[in-house]
Amino acid sequence: MDTEVVTTPLGHDVHSIDTLMSGYQGITAGYLIASEHPCLVETGTATSAPAVQRSLAALGIGPADLATIAVTHIHLDHAGGVGDLAAAYPNAQIVVHQRGARHLADPTKLMDSARRVFGDLMDTVFGALAPTEASRIRAVDEVGEIDLGGGRVLTTYYSPGHAQHHVGLLDSVSGDLYVGDAAGLFIPEAEVFRPSTPPPDFDLDLALASLQHFEELGPQRLLFSHFGPVADVGPALGQAAEELQVWVDAVRGTRVDALDLDHAISMVRERTADRYRALYTQPEMDEKFEFLSSTAANINGINRWLDRLEAAAGEGG
Repeated sequence: MDTEVVTTPLGHDVHSIDTLMSGYQGITAGYLIASEHPCLVETGTATSAPAVQRSLAALGIGPADLATIAVTHIHLDHAGGVGDLAAAYPNAQIVVHQRGARHLADPTKLMDSARRVFGDLMDTVFGALAPTEASRIRAVDEVGEIDLGGGRVLTTYYSPGHAQHHVGLLDSVSGDLYVGDAAGLFIPEAEVFRPSTPPPDFDLDLALASLQHFEELGPQRLLFSHFGPVADVGPALGQAAEELQVWVDAVRGTRVDALDLDHAISMVRERTADRYRALYTQPEMDEKFEFLSSTAANINGINRWLDRLEAAAGEGG
């Protein structure tokens, strides 16, 4: 595993890089745009940084070559390797939404929060997000641009719902839209889409609006961080929206029945059994994606959003 490199050419000088998160293949992807000014989209975890470096080297990218590292958001499976890779590629500018920029410069609060959630898994799965010099970080807001050279541009679009610091990125040449977690997970082995709704930021209305915005951008292909390319853009975004609503409705049902978390997990999995049969009937695959985006985390995120709605309704009444 220490020397493993898993990359896939996707056309238009784009290559997927399997970050080999926690030793798994096919769970978290980074993407190299090998343009005149090469750009890495997503770093994976800090523990994945050596695997990403090996892959970049295999693709001909040396320490002085990488111009940009862009992350869709600062969750540690997407941006945990930023500090390590920024040090390894000293000419690279780091692009992130403005709500996440300060956490890359000083990860203390982010790491403390993550450790409270993940405990000992922080050391074995995620590793420590190293700080990045603030002068190397470029924060974007609603819309930003990354110069890829030769007239090619990667445009960032603010896309909250999964996280307040989330952006999608659209390539002007390939038409690829890097969707991060805004469209959830695509599981190619099972050909299913599954939402990612963790606390603390999940908001159904914002998430659906972001998916609508993505469709209006007219991308040619979606590149999922989990995992890989999807060419049928319209149906995929429609399915992502439908899955969000299915899960929210299911969690509302667990609240009506006042179920504790363990029983809520059982009910949600029962209610989604037909949708995810190809996933749930393959224990190893199910375990892999539960590890990445657990049913419990999704339920907790939806419940937190529903709590906010109920609190707001109570204040309004």
